[in-house]
Amino acid sequence: MSQDLSWKLGRFNELSAEELYAILNLRCQVFVVEQTCPYLDVDYKDLKALHLCGYHQNELVAYCRLFYAGDYFEEASIGRVVVLPEKRKYGYGHQLMKKAIDILETEMKENCIVISAQQYLEKFYESHGFNKVSDMYLEDDIPHVRMMRK
Repeated sequence: MSQDLSWKLGRFNELSAEELYAILNLRCQVFVVEQTCPYLDVDYKDLKALHLCGYHQNELVAYCRLFYAGDYFEEASIGRVVVLPEKRKYGYGHQLMKKAIDILETEMKENCIVISAQQYLEKFYESHGFNKVSDMYLEDDIPHVRMMRK
């Protein structure tokens, strides 16, 4: 059964040290350890991103970063989409994507969003209105596809 998350959206300089540490810990747990993919997660793009954090009972369980058009890709984008592994069964990934899309479209006034999606999650992103616009490519040795929502 899904429970609604509480949300916090902020720029890098608005994050507390504890919030930033929780974000980096969650990203490292999934993108480096779980996926056994050593890569440089701290890429300086965090400085331009808006950080969307989803909390359940004061625990960070869902996260992504949002970019205005031109700050990362030519189009607006969502990246580093991640849910705490033991919390995935609650639908928090869907809540996160709905919230991210809503913020980009209504608050940030962006009408075209791109993502570099891990290929195995293509159906998940399609369920949120994204369509594949590229062939498979490797990013950090993991199959990805570029997807777009207009």
